[in-house]
Amino acid sequence: MGNLYSYLMQAGEYMELTQIVLTSLFVSTTATLIASIISLIIGIPFSINRFKYKNNILRITDTLMSIPPVLMGLVVFMLLSKKGPLGHYNLLFTPTAMILAQTLLVLPIIFNLIVKQIQHSAVKIQKTCIMLGGRSFDILILIIKECKNEIITAITTGFSRAISEVGAVIMVGGNIKGYTRVMTTYIALETNKGNFEGAIKIGIILLLISFGINTLLHLLKGRDTNEYIY
Repeated sequence: MGNLYSYLMQAGEYMELTQIVLTSLFVSTTATLIASIISLIIGIPFSINRFKYKNNILRITDTLMSIPPVLMGLVVFMLLSKKGPLGHYNLLFTPTAMILAQTLLVLPIIFNLIVKQIQHSAVKIQKTCIMLGGRSFDILILIIKECKNEIITAITTGFSRAISEVGAVIMVGGNIKGYTRVMTTYIALETNKGNFEGAIKIGIILLLISFGINTLLHLLKGRDTNEYIY
């Protein structure tokens, strides 16, 4: 009976850790995907056009890139609380609230990096397309294709910020076991409880995920470099 109990405890712990990792990946990937789509739709036209308040907007996004996660969590908490404008949707302490918080957190990062890294190349590409009779959609697609490495770098940076974030998600998610608990909130909880072994396990998984993503990024860049060489 003792061996069976130990086995069931280990199986339960394994299932819990798996659920935590999957929840983390789902929330962070979804938030990064939403932020990336918005950043591309807005960022590319922003990069190739000149207007009066362009530099002011960039200064604002520069500031938002370093906004404390707990402050963003507070903003989303106020929006989704019962007295907030979105309170009737009952989204607080759900994965949806966590996705919203992370999306708002990484959107300025991805947008800012895309604009600053591609704006010079994008203007040249736009002029070339116009000379060849290209339409607006053709310009958009060609810019994405030619600036793929820069865009991937911006998206990866945003994802890294999202998956390593703890302050905002614990405020709007509540760190509910089996529902809104993610890797970073699990590490914080288990460390406070003195369970350093469990915290280290999840920490190693988090590092491996980050390493895998950066490895994939370098492989994609290396492949593109080889294509240009040959």
